[in-house]
Amino acid sequence: MLRVLIAEDEDIIRKGLIYTTDWIGMGCVVVAEAANGQEGLLKILEHKPDVVIADICMPFMDGIEMIKEASRSVKFKSILLTSYAEFEYARRAIAAKVSEYLLKPVDEEKLAVLMKRLEEEITSSRQLDYVMEQAESEAGIMNLEYYMQLDLSENKYVSRAIEEIKTGYGDKLSVESISDKLGVSASYLSRKFKEVTGQTFLDFLNKYRISQAIVLLNTGQYRIGEVSDATGFTDYKHFCAVFKKYTLKSPSKFMKGV
Repeated sequence: MLRVLIAEDEDIIRKGLIYTTDWIGMGCVVVAEAANGQEGLLKILEHKPDVVIADICMPFMDGIEMIKEASRSVKFKSILLTSYAEFEYARRAIAAKVSEYLLKPVDEEKLAVLMKRLEEEITSSRQLDYVMEQAESEAGIMNLEYYMQLDLSENKYVSRAIEEIKTGYGDKLSVESISDKLGVSASYLSRKFKEVTGQTFLDFLNKYRISQAIVLLNTGQYRIGEVSDATGFTDYKHFCAVFKKYTLKSPSKFMKGV
């Protein structure tokens, strides 16, 4: 179940959300409440909720600042409660990485739809984290964003190769095809890639493809064969073997949650 924290300074609104909403029916449980932003920050750090629902205007610390500060230590999804008068202000809170906005008074049907979507996003994120943990234990973690931020003057070929993986993982990629495109030898690119990332080009490519495969499988909209093709694995059996290497499960068991 998703763990929810509600931060709202108006008692009637906060208590109404907590006690009149069918949280159990949404697959959620309220683990804490707060009457101001400062209290909310402390409660987030203590309870580490999956979802934080917060009013914008609260004493001591507003909802946006509370979310920004708490996000430095705790990973969670956030929903801002807002009125029509505050809505434009709320939309400018993108820097706080707010997941969604709900207008007051809260429509329970809209809240249920939103919580369902957040649950899917959280589940997908957790599974991706698990895959990366497995990758770390097997062959070193792949942190794509870290490698994309490398000094281009010293690692421009590796950075461009990673960009090719990021944008073309669904196509037929090889160190040879990318080295030709970059105007360097395949052996040089392979060597530099291993020096910079600590991984071979193929291992890095496969890890990224599997991470994208998980995103597609979690939508429930595609068959395993379709996901295999979409992520650049032309051979179904090879896809299943690589998938199991990094997740310790076959794609079918992964989809069943076994």
